[in-house]
Amino acid sequence: MKTIDETVPLKRAHELCVAIPASFVSDVPHLREKTFRIGLVGRAVSIFRVDEVIVFTDMPKTDQSRDINLISTILAYMETPQYLRKRLFKIQPELQYAGVLPPLRTPHHPLANRTADLKIGEFREGAVIGYSKEDTLVDVGVEQPALVAGVKLQTNTRVTVKITGLGKQPKAILANHKEIKTYWGYRVTVSQVPFGQMVKKKLFDLVVATSHRGKPIDTIMDELVKSWKQSHKILLAFGASTQGLFEIAMHERLKLEDLANFIVNTIPDQGTETVRTEEAVYASLAILNTLES
Repeated sequence: MKTIDETVPLKRAHELCVAIPASFVSDVPHLREKTFRIGLVGRAVSIFRVDEVIVFTDMPKTDQSRDINLISTILAYMETPQYLRKRLFKIQPELQYAGVLPPLRTPHHPLANRTADLKIGEFREGAVIGYSKEDTLVDVGVEQPALVAGVKLQTNTRVTVKITGLGKQPKAILANHKEIKTYWGYRVTVSQVPFGQMVKKKLFDLVVATSHRGKPIDTIMDELVKSWKQSHKILLAFGASTQGLFEIAMHERLKLEDLANFIVNTIPDQGTETVRTEEAVYASLAILNTLES
C-alpha cells in the first residue's frame, strides 16, 4: 500500500502572520512589474512557512482599493494549486500577467497528476465539480475526481480532502486541518481597518515591526527569541519604500512604539537608500526563521 512521504516541511509551532501595505506596488506603473513584485512576496512567505498574509491600507486619504484587490487576488491565485486555478478564478484583468509568477512548489501543490500516483492518507486541495446521488465529486488534480461519500457541497467550493481509497474512482473524506502536520500554504486577508487599529485589536501575542530606524536585530536577538518562543500568534509587519511603519502609524496619530513589542532593523548598514518591501520580507523572514531552531 502506498503511504505518504514524511520528508515534507512541518508547520510552525506557532501562527506567523505577515502584514504588508497596499502602497508597496503603488510606485510601479506597469501591471507586469506589479505582478512580478507581488509574486516575490508570495514566494517568500511560502519559503518561510507563513500562515497568513494581511494586506492593509496605509494611505488614508487615497483610494487604495485597486492595489488591495490586485495584491490579494494575485497572492490568492499563487496559493491555489495549479490544477484548480482555471476552475476557481475567472478571467480577470488582475491576472493578465500571471505567467510571470513563480511556482510555489509547497506540499499542497503536488506535481503528481495521475490517479495511479495517489497515496492512502494523502491530503489534497480540491474543488467540488458535481454530485453522484448523495455523494460529492471533487477535482483533486488527477484524471478522475475523488468521491466524497455522504456529503453535498456547492459546486466550485474549494475543499481539503484526505485520500482513503485508490482505484479508478478514488475515494476521500473531508479533511480536518488539524490532522495536517505539514506546511499547507498561506491564507490572504484584507484588513478592514488601518494598521494601527488592526494591531490595537490585540489579535496577536507578539508584534514585530520592521524599520531601518529600529534597533539592529543582533542587539535584541536574545530578548526577541524569548518572546518569539512564548507566543502563539505573531505579526511581522512591513512598511513600503515610500513610507515606513513610523509614518504609517502617524497617519492614525499613533506611535509605532506603542503598537509594536519590537521595532527591528533586519538589514543594518544597508547599502541602498531604501529597501523595497519584497526585499525586506526575504531578509527579515530569513533571519527570523532561525528563531525556530
